[in-house]
Amino acid sequence: MALPVLLAISGSLRRGSYNTAILTTLGEAITDKAALTVFALNDVPLYDEDADTDTPPAAVAALRAAIGAADGIVIASPEYNHGMSGVLKNALDWASRPHGKATLTGKPVFTLTASPGAVGGARAHAQLNETLASIGARTVLRPQAVVGAVHDKIADGRLTDQRTLDFLVAGIDDLLADIARPTTADREAS
Repeated sequence: MALPVLLAISGSLRRGSYNTAILTTLGEAITDKAALTVFALNDVPLYDEDADTDTPPAAVAALRAAIGAADGIVIASPEYNHGMSGVLKNALDWASRPHGKATLTGKPVFTLTASPGAVGGARAHAQLNETLASIGARTVLRPQAVVGAVHDKIADGRLTDQRTLDFLVAGIDDLLADIARPTTADREAS
């Protein structure tokens, strides 16, 4: 049986991104449970409704296709000025279209935030989950996954704090359980 496919999206473009390091480490930690691939947002243009046609920009089409092909999504964001990153919000705006047919609608999503601050991006986490709710994504219900003092937990591009990694892997386990759970559409089809 094939492993579930998870698409990871980092809200940071920085080469030394803490959030990308967390996602990469998570992917390595769960190879026996799921295949996790990080999708880079570097080429996704600013949202422009005029460009949102049947043939959107190539990076947008790739993002939407990757979301559609994944069994579940893992999103990690830094906190900038008490909110999620503009890069991530922009990608979610593209992923929320076309209205009523977005590949993100109904998709199971595990969210996490990380920040050098003590509260680990809790305000960005709330904003991220609110945005996903408006899109109709199925966020995993569990204790909030926020990583405070992240700069002390990353070394050489990897999450090195085992307690944090274990907590985040438990979040992935919850995501995988949600993926395996039949949806209303599945029950109605049978």
